[in-house]
Amino acid sequence: MISLKEKVCLITGASTGIGAAIAQTFSKDGATVVLAARSAEKLNAFAESIQKQGGSAIPVETDVCSEASVIALFDRIKSECSSLDILINNAGISAGGPVEDLEFETWRSVMQVNLDGAFLCSREAFKIMKSQGSGRIINIGSVSAIMPRVHSAPYTTSKFALEGLTRSLALDGRQFGISVGVLQPGNTLTPLWDDRLEVANKEGTMDANDLAEIALSMARLPDGISILESTILPISMPFLGRG
Repeated sequence: MISLKEKVCLITGASTGIGAAIAQTFSKDGATVVLAARSAEKLNAFAESIQKQGGSAIPVETDVCSEASVIALFDRIKSECSSLDILINNAGISAGGPVEDLEFETWRSVMQVNLDGAFLCSREAFKIMKSQGSGRIINIGSVSAIMPRVHSAPYTTSKFALEGLTRSLALDGRQFGISVGVLQPGNTLTPLWDDRLEVANKEGTMDANDLAEIALSMARLPDGISILESTILPISMPFLGRG
């Protein structure tokens, strides 16, 4: 395993939940973390807390659904950091319901954040990483990409597609030293669960910091080695054979 000291790591959806936990964990391992999310206020406060702990954090207000916003994010990385070692595509939202009642706008909003955002960030990361001859992209997926829940068509579809994007990018990147993998977490306590805590507690949950440690293990692999896919979940979660 290698240290992330002096590595530049971009985390999307970094102001709360899994993204914030990963950013905190990577920072403690010595990385410069570029924090991307839509809320400038939350980002700035979080970056300041990392800096007070002796870490290096660069907050960049970003809407991953906007091509112009993502390009501006990567322009900032190139101007301030000159390199990018790791991209964590974490930004995501969840919405669902009976398919016959779903608004098309609901469907599109989930696809834009969960899939379009990952594509746009990966595309821009490839431009930097190919010139470096190295880099690592870790997509934060979901066990829903393997075993969906009822009434979850937008979210489940986006996560299945994210796995497809992962495999395609892994193939496209390997000749340039770019590794791409996906981390498929089960129930993780984040704001996405705020309105379904009863279900989460019944099934079992993980702490976001535990998931961040798995992401760190993936990120610290030596160049040339990749974990293509990893599933982590509470042992009590009704995942295998769930209905």
